[in-house]
Amino acid sequence: MNSIQSIYQTTRSLWDKLVMFLELLKNPALLLARLYVAQVFFLSGLTKIKDWDTTLALFTDEYHVPFLSPTLAAYLGTGGELVLPVLLVLGLLGRFAALGLFVQNIVAVIALTEIAPAALQGHQFWGALLAGLAIWGVGAWSVDGYLCRNDKRAP
Repeated sequence: MNSIQSIYQTTRSLWDKLVMFLELLKNPALLLARLYVAQVFFLSGLTKIKDWDTTLALFTDEYHVPFLSPTLAAYLGTGGELVLPVLLVLGLLGRFAALGLFVQNIVAVIALTEIAPAALQGHQFWGALLAGLAIWGVGAWSVDGYLCRNDKRAP
């Protein structure tokens, strides 16, 4: 019995050290996820405003956003792609920004009549990152994290 306890204690000690190491990686990983997915959406927004006539044509002919006129969908989609990534990078209203981009990502997949498998995988990956950020938060390395640390009422 003594050797089993020794193996358990050694294993538990190694596991605890691994968990401590992983905790050190949490905030940098959340920041990298925010930066990566924000870049994808922000660059898409910049592409849309670069040639607005083409953007309107795409929303009229290719992107069939349910319940919205093509013009309104173009303005809302482009606005979301330019504003929400900035909030996400800063971690200001981070969960709101992640959730907004998550919804926008779903609408983009629904609105496209044909989507290549590689493009669908990209959207799935971005959706998973955004869902994680919306559910677990954007981390301590954010404006939200800073404000929570300095708010005496925060848990």
